[in-house]
Amino acid sequence: MVVQGSRGFVLHGNRRCIINRRLQVPVRIAMAELGLNDHHQNEVINYMRFARSKRGLRLKTVDSCFQDLKDSRLVEETFTIDEVTEMLDGLQTVVHSEVESELINTSYTNVLLLRQLFSQAEKWYLKLQTDISELENRELLEQVAEFEKAEFTSSNKKPSSELIKPKLAPLNEGGSELLNKEITRLQEENEKLKTRLKTIETQATSALDEKSKLEKSLKDLQMIQGDQKTNITQDISELEDTVSALRCQFEKTLNDSTANQKFLEENLVTTKHDLLKVQDQLSTAEKELEKKFQQTAAYRNMKEILNKKNEQIKDLRRRLSRTTAAF
Repeated sequence: MVVQGSRGFVLHGNRRCIINRRLQVPVRIAMAELGLNDHHQNEVINYMRFARSKRGLRLKTVDSCFQDLKDSRLVEETFTIDEVTEMLDGLQTVVHSEVESELINTSYTNVLLLRQLFSQAEKWYLKLQTDISELENRELLEQVAEFEKAEFTSSNKKPSSELIKPKLAPLNEGGSELLNKEITRLQEENEKLKTRLKTIETQATSALDEKSKLEKSLKDLQMIQGDQKTNITQDISELEDTVSALRCQFEKTLNDSTANQKFLEENLVTTKHDLLKVQDQLSTAEKELEKKFQQTAAYRNMKEILNKKNEQIKDLRRRLSRTTAAF
């Protein structure tokens, strides 16, 4: 009597066959490499050796489950469907428990391995990243399978002397390396601060030079304004000379003709009034000229530029003082 189960389990009399479906991985011509240096590749080989050992033990446990079923239950030549179903359900429960236990243990083992790597990275202030999607990369999985096959086949197995690999560095060591790294970082930061100080000094020197140029331009403008005032003074002097000449003329006319004395006196008064009016107009014109000059765009722009440059110099001096104090 032959009963075939859905899991590939076949009973034929006292004989039992297990159909083993293995994933066929294409073999490449060149030996697979993981793209790691020798040290890290040796660490990977050590982990694969550990995983193969655990996998072998668990497979032996699964085989023993089938062997126990065969020794304890397969004592008859024929079985009913119910009996076969009961045996398969029991076997499924045991195998499921064993496989689940191994999968859980494997995941916990991987977490511990990652914890070791991350702990060592944190000692050096590194932040590692993982790409979970690469764990299902078919091409990479095939590459790892080829690598395992090349490393652990009997013909390519390395001598025992090469199997001794250096262990990972203890997590509590490396203080001197960290101190040297911190000293190097501080020296680099010091060099950056020195370069920044030189830049600020150059900017301050440039600002002082520009201030000197602006002060010279202001002096030139003040000289131009002084020349304009001198010209106004000369005009007033000429007017005064004219008035004096008129006064002399009036006095001469007064001495020459007494008949016209009253007319000349009135004319003199009028002239004096005109003189005062002219002087007042000249004074007003002088004030308006000075006011207009101060309101010109060139004067305002120059004054605004000087104020801005003074503020920049003050700011640069404050920054220079803070930088010097920081050193």
